[in-house]
Amino acid sequence: MAGEPGADALLVDAAAWRDDDPDPTTRGELDALLEQARSGDDAARTDLADRFAGLLEFGTAGLRGALGAGPNRMNRSVVIRAAAGLTAYLKAEGGAGTHPTVVIGYDARYNSDVFARDTAAVVVAAGGRALLLPQPLPTPVLAFAIRHLGADAGVMVTASHNPPQDNGYKVYLGDGSQIVPPSDAQIAAHIARVERVADVPRAHEGWENLGDDLLGDYLDAVVTVVDPDSPRDLAIVHTSLHGVGHGTVTAAFQRAGFGALSAVDEQAVPDPDFPTVAFPNPEEKGAIDLALARARATQCDLVIANDPDADRCAAAIHDPALGDWRMLRGDEVGALLGAHVVHRGVSKGEVFANSIVSSRLLAAIARAAGLAHEETLTGFKWISRVPGLRYGYEEALGYCVAPQLVRDKDGVSAALLLAELAASLKARGRTLTDLLDDLAIEHGVHATDSFSVRVSDLSQSETLMDRLRSEPPTSVAGIAVARVDDLARGDGGLPPTEGLRWFLDDDSRVIVRPSGTEPKVKVYLEVIEPVAGPEALPVARATAETRLAAVRADLERLTAL
Repeated sequence: MAGEPGADALLVDAAAWRDDDPDPTTRGELDALLEQARSGDDAARTDLADRFAGLLEFGTAGLRGALGAGPNRMNRSVVIRAAAGLTAYLKAEGGAGTHPTVVIGYDARYNSDVFARDTAAVVVAAGGRALLLPQPLPTPVLAFAIRHLGADAGVMVTASHNPPQDNGYKVYLGDGSQIVPPSDAQIAAHIARVERVADVPRAHEGWENLGDDLLGDYLDAVVTVVDPDSPRDLAIVHTSLHGVGHGTVTAAFQRAGFGALSAVDEQAVPDPDFPTVAFPNPEEKGAIDLALARARATQCDLVIANDPDADRCAAAIHDPALGDWRMLRGDEVGALLGAHVVHRGVSKGEVFANSIVSSRLLAAIARAAGLAHEETLTGFKWISRVPGLRYGYEEALGYCVAPQLVRDKDGVSAALLLAELAASLKARGRTLTDLLDDLAIEHGVHATDSFSVRVSDLSQSETLMDRLRSEPPTSVAGIAVARVDDLARGDGGLPPTEGLRWFLDDDSRVIVRPSGTEPKVKVYLEVIEPVAGPEALPVARATAETRLAAVRADLERLTAL
């Protein structure tokens, strides 16, 4: 190849990767691109350059990226390397003679089952034990299985709520939590030592296909989050957004004694194309429109939506102030569940936690109840590790309501607990809206908002963060900036992470940080408005929303590319 006229490093690398690729589909994909690039097609060459910009980065989120050929895409070659690196890490950590056990789950995205079997084949060939979940199942089932089966690690093949063209590879260690530094770097170092996929031994059999009893064990465990004697009279519309949550959520609610869920049939069957939504993420505009339409057409009390791998839970309620249904913000659900956990009783030494980008309302709830509260870095890999954790959440619709079962966000158990709360309130003639009002009156209106600045490449994120760091504003929306935390330096007492946090004189808070899984910079906003009493609540809400809108407008200007 190197001796051919016009050969260069990019084409040589691409041809070498193609020749080592075990998948005929992605091999053919590279073949076509190479032929086009050799013929002078600039678009094909640009495409190749992007695919070979580096090996898809393995970090605390594992792997996540677009499906396709090349080292900077999700494909069998990349997954086999990752599996080899993970297994080598587990054997090195365990010492001589170690035979690690890895439990492997997968969702219904394109190639998820293939990537799961490749992982099992690598683990078995390396002398380990691979346990494969019996079918596409929610991520929380995999997270549960790790400790339940006594595994040394777990792998979940999923891209969660990413667009249809993506897939991912999420890694957990034996404590049931996602990986954190330095484990991520150590695994990545082992991955980097894999020169060729052809050199990675793979078994053709020998892994164990788990039976449906594992799912039964999870369901038996997860229904214990609700009080067996609490009310169950609640009409619920549910959507799984074409993901794998429908069957598990339906079975969990049935076992817990709730009536049949009203499913959004168009979204109940797993479909990797996610045909009815622009993005399969409950947070995205329009994602739960079908569920809301079903709720308006029925006598419904609550709408529950799970993301495609069912580790997140969204909810919508009928808001009397609007005269219509609206989706609750993640911070609202986080506060509601936190208040419910407090009401049910918390033992001495148990701790509440949420990430720095989430509302400070949970901390106020915990403080008023005399309970410990901790703030963590973004992600459940940190929240789940809080010693003594009783309840933790993150504003991006993630809730850990039963850390003794699943040390990660779990959209199934969160849905059950939220339904229990709504049913208990209904039995007393009250609603989730009433409880939100109670919390605002007691702790002040905590109004939150967020938006994203999408970038075409990571250098734009770095440029934006560098500009904000070197030229921080002295005021936002006319309010002086009282304190600046550079999270990369560990300001505020947390481990260093890329991001900036500003507190304003009126106790408003702004956080700017690059996303860990998508090409965007995220901006999180919160204002707190005191409430003098029930009669003052409407004015306080309006004032808070006005202040929040002013802060957002200024931040949109400051973060414009």
